[in-house]
Amino acid sequence: MQPSRLATIPSKDRALIECFCDMLWMENGLSKNTLSSYAADLAGLSEWLSALDCSLSSAGREHLLKYLSHQVSKASSPRTTARLLSCMRRFYQYLLRENIISTDPSVQIESPRLGRPLPSSLTEKEVDKLLMAPNLETLEGFRDKVMLEVLYATGLRVSELVGLSVDQLNLRQGIVRITGKGNKERLVPLGEVALDWLSRYLKETRKTLLKGRECDALFPTRRGTAMTRQAFWYLLKRYAKIANIQTPLSPHTMRHAFASHLLNHGADLRVVQLLLGHSDLSTTQIYTHLARERLKNLHEMHHPRG
Repeated sequence: MQPSRLATIPSKDRALIECFCDMLWMENGLSKNTLSSYAADLAGLSEWLSALDCSLSSAGREHLLKYLSHQVSKASSPRTTARLLSCMRRFYQYLLRENIISTDPSVQIESPRLGRPLPSSLTEKEVDKLLMAPNLETLEGFRDKVMLEVLYATGLRVSELVGLSVDQLNLRQGIVRITGKGNKERLVPLGEVALDWLSRYLKETRKTLLKGRECDALFPTRRGTAMTRQAFWYLLKRYAKIANIQTPLSPHTMRHAFASHLLNHGADLRVVQLLLGHSDLSTTQIYTHLARERLKNLHEMHHPRG
């Protein structure tokens, strides 16, 4: 979250949000991106309450219900509303635990019912086209090609990819060490193709790209700094356009492709869970639905009685 957003809310609310985020970081090891989302949600609530001469610690159940209704009227999706309510519940449980409030105003507020949409993914042919889109004649194009190969080979989150440092690689063993959500560490195999591209990149391209500057990031920019998630997301969309891919993309699209293609080729669900870094198998199971949906579509397209 931008610091200026917190600067615009009352100092008392700002202090509570900062203490809450510090607690989440120390006790749960949440990432900066997750903490930023929590802070942004609570800052929005604080701004809305300020217009009613109310603070976060003095808000009642009726205030929270009205705010959620206000968000829905702004066309917020049920998923966004549920995420906001989850944030508020966690925040007010923290205030209650710290004896800052005597009752939790978020109690007995029902979450909106959510469907479980299938994640958007790419076919294997679409992935091949995407991987061929970067221009290998340029330093940035070669770097981007390697990033895409690593992303598809490992199923990393975009934040994990751009946050990779050179010392997380073990080219001899062909693995990369990832610290994911909740500071949980996992080892992910790179595969022969990604490993070959990485070896070439480290020998030929990365040093030239840095021009003698020091940078721990595996995939630095021309300025010698780590790439941001937003910058990589822009690159991904640009290459999808070059490859003429019509499938809607999200930051997780390649991660979804990685998981669904593994399952389509017979991988065990628990192996995919470990590779993705999911703590709960139910999170991974959505990809089995995706594989079944694809099989169903193929049957309808090609079977004479489909």
